[in-house]
Parts: sequence; C-alpha cells; structure tokens
Amino acid sequence: MNRFIAMIKNFIKTAFRSLLKNKGFTFINVFGLALGLATCLLIVLYVFDELSYDRYNAKYDRIYRVNTDLKYNGTLSSFGTAAKPVAAGLAQEFPEVEKSARLTGALNIRFKKGNEIIREDEDNTTFYCDPGILGIFTMPMLYGDPKTALAEPNSIVITESEAKKYFNRTNVVGRTLFLVTDSSTYKITGVMRDMPSQSHFRANFLMSMSQKTDNSWNSISGFWTYILLRPGAGGKRFEAKLDGFMRRRLDGLPGFKYEQFARHGNYLRLNLMPLKDIHLHSNLQWQLGAGGNVQYIYIFSAIALFILLLACVNFMNLSTARSANRAREVGVRKVLGSSRKYLIAQFLSESIMLTLAAAIIAVLAAWALLPLFNQVSGKQLAITMQTFTWLLPALLVIIIVVGVLAGSYPAFFLSAFQPITVLKGKLSVGLKGGALRGFLVVFQFAISIFLIIGTFVIYNQLNYMQNKDIGYNRNQVMIVKNMTAIGDPKILKREIQRLPGVVEATLTSFLPTNSGALNNLISNDKGKDFFTAFWPVDEDYLQTMGMKLVKGRNFSREFATDTAAVIINETAAGIFGYTKDPLNKMLSKKYHVIGVVKNFNFTSLRDNIGPLVMQMADDWHASLSIRVNTYNLPALMGRIKETWKSLAPNEQFEYSFMDEDFNALYSNEQRMGKLFIIFTTLAIIIACLGLFGLAAYAAEQRTREIGIRKVLGANVSGLVAMLSKDFIKLILISILIASPLAWLAMQKWLQGFAYRDGIHWWFLAVTAVGAILIAFVTISFQSFKAASANPVDSLRSE
Repeated sequence: MNRFIAMIKNFIKTAFRSLLKNKGFTFINVFGLALGLATCLLIVLYVFDELSYDRYNAKYDRIYRVNTDLKYNGTLSSFGTAAKPVAAGLAQEFPEVEKSARLTGALNIRFKKGNEIIREDEDNTTFYCDPGILGIFTMPMLYGDPKTALAEPNSIVITESEAKKYFNRTNVVGRTLFLVTDSSTYKITGVMRDMPSQSHFRANFLMSMSQKTDNSWNSISGFWTYILLRPGAGGKRFEAKLDGFMRRRLDGLPGFKYEQFARHGNYLRLNLMPLKDIHLHSNLQWQLGAGGNVQYIYIFSAIALFILLLACVNFMNLSTARSANRAREVGVRKVLGSSRKYLIAQFLSESIMLTLAAAIIAVLAAWALLPLFNQVSGKQLAITMQTFTWLLPALLVIIIVVGVLAGSYPAFFLSAFQPITVLKGKLSVGLKGGALRGFLVVFQFAISIFLIIGTFVIYNQLNYMQNKDIGYNRNQVMIVKNMTAIGDPKILKREIQRLPGVVEATLTSFLPTNSGALNNLISNDKGKDFFTAFWPVDEDYLQTMGMKLVKGRNFSREFATDTAAVIINETAAGIFGYTKDPLNKMLSKKYHVIGVVKNFNFTSLRDNIGPLVMQMADDWHASLSIRVNTYNLPALMGRIKETWKSLAPNEQFEYSFMDEDFNALYSNEQRMGKLFIIFTTLAIIIACLGLFGLAAYAAEQRTREIGIRKVLGANVSGLVAMLSKDFIKLILISILIASPLAWLAMQKWLQGFAYRDGIHWWFLAVTAVGAILIAFVTISFQSFKAASANPVDSLRSE
C-alpha cells in the first residue's frame, strides 16, 4: 500500500513538473477546456431552469389546464381558457376528476394602505379563484387553513411579501384589506409563501369568487380552468371523453343544436394540456403568463453540447499534438528501465490532472459569471448544494472520459514503440499524417461557423422587426394607466389635450402592443359569421396611433349614427367579401362600415394580421394614450402628472411608452440574440486557442525543414504561406460543411415568424471570409515567428 501511494505521488510530481515545463501549452489547454466547461455549465443551468417550470407542485404530473378549440367558418382559434361552467361540470360528471378550479384576472384592484392607494392588477398577479385552487397547486400556507381559506365571500389569501408590504409582518390572518374600487372589505384568511419563479403564473393575491351557477357553455370566457385527475386516470384517456361531454352540454342550451352547428365543419372542443408542458409548449390565445419557447431549449442544448465537444476536442487535439514531441522522452525513459505500464500511468495522470484543474476553474468561473449571465438571460439562477448532486457526477465523468481519451494517444501509442526506433527519429510526427487532428479542426470550426451564421440571422430578424412598417407609429406615445381611478376619464383626456406639446390623446385599453382579449362573432350582409377581434375605441384613436385610412372616414361625434358605425381593417374587408366597395355595408345587421384602416400588426410579428372591427364606444377599463411632440419631455410629463394628481391626489401615477411596450413583446428574442452572440464568441475563442496551439506545434515540428528552406533562399512570406495552407484548407472544408447546415436550421427557425426577412447570401460570404481571416491571423502569428527564426539556430537545434 505504501509503495502504491509513493508511486501515485511520483506520478503527480512528475506530471506537475512536465506541465510547468510547458507553461504555454498548459495554459492554452486548461483555459480552453475550463472556458468550454464553464459555458456549458451556464447553459445547462438555464435549460434545467426552463424545464423545471411548475414541477415544484407535488401533484404536477396529474394537473392539467383545460383549453378550448373553436373552428368556425374555416377559421380555427385555440384558447388557453374554458367556459365558466366547465370546471364544475367536469368535477360533477367525471369521477376521474379529483378537483377542479378556475382563475380569472382581477381588474381594477386598488387596495388602501393608510392614505396611499396601491394598484395591484397591473402585473397579472391578482386573481379571483375557486376555493379548490389551493388543493390543486402547491401553495404552502404559513397561516390559515387551505381547505377553508377561500370558502367565504370577500375572503382573500395573500403572499408573505404582500403581508409585509401592507402590515410589516406575516401573521395577518383576520386583518382586512379595503378595496377602493367598490368600497368593499376583504378579510385575510390565509398567508402563503411567495410562489417560485419557475411557475407559469405568479399569484400575490387570491380573492374568493362568486359560485353562482352559470349555463354559458358556448362562451369562451377568460377563465383559466385547471383539473387534478385521480392517480391512474390518464390525461389522454380522459381527454377522449371531453368531446361527448361538450356535445351534451351544448345540446342542452335553448335553441342550440350541435349537429347543425357542426354540419359545415364547425366545432367547439375541449382539450387538456399537462401542467409541466404549459411554459414551453403553449402558445394559445388568452393564455396565462408569458411562456417560453421549446425551440430555444433545443438550440441551447445543442450549443451546450457543441461547446463541450469543442472544448474536449480542443483539449485532446492539443494533447495528442504535443505528445508527439515527447517521443524522444519516451525512448530515453524506456532505455533507463521504465516499463510500458509505468509510462501509460504517467501520461494518463498528466492528462487527468489537467482536466481536473480545468473542471475546478470552470465551476469557479461559472459561479463568478452567474450574476452577469442572470442579467443577460433574465433568470435568477444559482449554484446551490442541490446543483452539486448532478454536477459532481457529471464533472467526474467528463474528467475521466476526456482525461483518458486525451492521454490515450501518448499512453498507448507512443509507449508501444521500440526505444531504438524513437531515438533514431523514425517516428512520424506533425500535422501531416494527422488525419484525426485535421478532422477535429474541421469539426471545431464547423461549429463556430454554424453559430456565426445563426447569430447573423437572429440579429437580422430582430432588426427587421424593429424597423418594419407595422401600420402605426409607436414612437412618442405615452400610455397613462390606472384610468379607472379617475371618476370620469374623459375630463382628464380633455385637460391633457390642452397641454402644449400634446398632439392628440385617445381613451382605450385596446392598443397594438397590448390588444386585450375581446373577440366577437360578426356576420356580413349575407348572414355568414366570422370570428374577429372587436375593439371599442374613441374618435381620436386613429390619429393618436398614426394609422391611415385607405377608404372612408374616421369616427366623429358630430354624427349621431356613428355610435353604430365601425371601421374595419383590410383583412376584415377581405374575409367579409367587402374588398371592392365596403362603405355603408352592414355587419351583424346593426353596424355600418364607414371606413377601412390600413392593416397594422396588433399581435406579434410571429402571427399574420387577423380581421379587426373597431367601434366608437366607451371602454371603462381604458388607458390614456398621449401622442407628444416636444423637446422637453420631462417637463411635459411633469405637467401630465400634475393634471392627474389634481383629479386623483391619492392614486398612483403609472405610465409607459409604446415603443418600450413594443420592444417588450420581443424581449425573449432579444435575450436569445445576446446569448447567441456570447456563446458564439466563446466558441470562436475556444477554436482559435486550439488552432493557435496546433500551429505552434506544427511549426515546431518543421523547424529543421524551415531552416533548410531559408538557407536555400525561401522568404518569410512564402514560409508563412506554406505553414498556413494546410490549416486554411481545413477551414474551407469547415465552411462547406457548416454553411448549408446553418442555412437549413435557421430557415426552420424563421418559419416561426409570419413576417420575416430571409437569409441573405452575404451572411454566408461574410462568415466565410471572417472565419478564414480569424484562422489566418491565429496561425500567422506562430508561422511568422517560425519563419523569422535564424536558420543557424534552427539547424543547430536539430
């Protein structure tokens, strides 16, 4: 045992000396591998966080959201909501349903805190809900009984953070919150822990909801409906029963016959979505919360794998290249009596020591860079003790696999040679004949080129979305919120319109950057129904938004009949069959068309522009949008705030700007673009480190050849070209492999946008030229150094 320990100590000591003797090689190898491992670790943390959404719920595998699909007149619309009576109906009819509950957004919620009035409905964290919600989701109660907390009218459950905000302590069961909106009092019956960030919705306030019976089975209301199935029920098996369930309920409605409704291919169906899939796989209308995108998980998982492979390949490539220079050392050791087994152990220990050092540095680097990564990615990631339960085994596998593979060439190949063969210099070394190393260089740069092209495409698409003509002017529009706090919002609008620097103002909650969720069935003059967006707006809406009429006129208070007038967009004119002469045509037998507005994007650019009908009507949940034209915006904002405070002195003044709201629609893509640039840059650095090291050893192995060529008259530029051409050939092969693969992959990504810019040929050209230049600069440093050396010194060393 003592001899074994002594031998291990000797291996470590010898390996340490060897690594210190080649400081440049050691630094490049350790730094490259550590950089790759750290990057891979950050990406893995990000992916794990995205995949962990809603899995904190103890029964997440049995919880489902009930969605609605409506197909009408050939148009299919999918919603993340269900009709109001669905939750109770499913629980009553099916024994498989253990619990059901509904959530609906609470609007115009303003609680009183002393003399201050605080609005709590702006960020969609305040809900009316059924009592069963606390039995479906895991919402640990600090105080109160979850079984009865929401059973009584005007009861409310709040989070511990909200309890501290309003009362400066957490045990506030029995206290009350005064709801300013309707002058009612809510009794706090429970205090729960703050919900985790890995949830598809965040609730700070859960308010009891009326349990009146409802028979509106044919509506698609804003009720997010969740069910908890009993163990063994099976989501797919249960979903198959929902079609018959809806048919029976709809046939029970007065005057409604489902068979007649379905005769032309129409249907109204329910389907289930597993709770664990909502965050990444749901992209429905009216769904709760802003979901992620599973495509980005696939992309970043692939990038993590590529960068890990890149770093490992780099490490092995440099290790095998350097090991060839140690052939003479192997020969001397064997002459002095070293056994092959000893040499194998020596080479493997060196390789594993390097890998271990890189892994330790990688974990420390990832931990240090995590705050910056969180800022860029919009996450709250952390390396905790739980992280190490999977991280340590993964690192151990990487250390052993990479260390053994990188050390296997010198350990098993060089140690097998006869000493006399090695000492006579008959062992073939260098880049020539190194087909494996050539393949690995191609692999490295193919990945880097793929990522560069991908970054070009993503940023080009983001730039396209930022600059596309979207049919309205989002610049210099200030949106004042919380208008329900004003007794008569029209008074504030009139006062604001008088201010210098204000061009126009409009009252509506239906804006292109936040279009709300009001849809109606509208029929044309032939009695055919269409499902369209339906917005109440005022007479100043089009001018404030900078929208253009292509036919007809705007709304006007001077025409009494305009209360029954509508303006439609070009898409609506097309589906109604009013393309040629839409003016004065009737809709639903009560609205007459007075104008057609040029199409504008009122949903994401991922979607086509749908039909839209606008009516001049009051919107009681409106915000005030103000178009300004001033060089002194802070002063104008101050005057707007003063005007607000003169009408609502105790209310919060909240505002945003439309261009910021527009950018927020694509914040996910912007974050992905930044991460793509970071990962691409790191991949290029890793690839260049490997190329730098390989060029150094290739030049070192050809020292004698370079010296002889210089003596025979070769100039420096010719020698640099000779040393670089082998590598440049490999880069060209990388370009030929990566370019079509990147084109195909990014073309598929762009298919997710209804409005997109294509992949331009110059993306590929610039990437190819850039890759060649980067590679040439990396190689030429070592090539120029070798070519400039004194041939006398080169030949003397041989």
